[in-house]
Amino acid sequence: MLRKYLLIISALFLVPFAAHAQETEEKTPAPASVPPEENILYLDLSTGGRVTIQLFSALAPNHVERIKTLTRRGFYDGIIFHRVIEGFMAQTGDPTGTGTGGSDLPDLKAEFGKFPHVRGVVSMARSTSEDSANSQFFIVFYPRFSLDGKYTAFGRVTSGMEYVDAIARGEPPLNPSRILQASIAADKKPPVLPGARAEVPEAPISIEDLNAPINP
Repeated sequence: MLRKYLLIISALFLVPFAAHAQETEEKTPAPASVPPEENILYLDLSTGGRVTIQLFSALAPNHVERIKTLTRRGFYDGIIFHRVIEGFMAQTGDPTGTGTGGSDLPDLKAEFGKFPHVRGVVSMARSTSEDSANSQFFIVFYPRFSLDGKYTAFGRVTSGMEYVDAIARGEPPLNPSRILQASIAADKKPPVLPGARAEVPEAPISIEDLNAPINP
């Protein structure tokens, strides 16, 4: 009889507790989701158009964050593709254009994943140390599975691969192709096309200007 009484009392206490726990759980806000556009990188190339790259934020979060940080700084704007090997890849991301430069940020610890280096994959360049990736990256022309597990793949081209294929070859190329503008889709920057320039208003010309000597 005493045991039955205790069970009834326990049930009376547990019911409001369970209800309160459920109410608390329902009131807990869900974590804010990241807009898809936050993980899309645009590269406007001098070869003719915009390249769209899907960033692998779940596979290489630190590398993706580095690319986004540098992109929003304008770091990649104007940088050339300094090492482009036919049938292999096109490498960029060095402000010196020599293949030895990087950003002022510290090198990254490797995030080698299982995504294979197929055509269009974008991966971080590095030196002999696995944890030496910084700002340079390359885009693969053709599958190169020997890179898997050795280089951090952080994205893949989803459109505009024809502009990547048109990048000038060489180490370095005689007339290198370049990134005119890099941007994150969420920032909604309009494309920068080859040959585009800001319109500069012309100053009025006077008689004195027409009679001025012409320097060789």
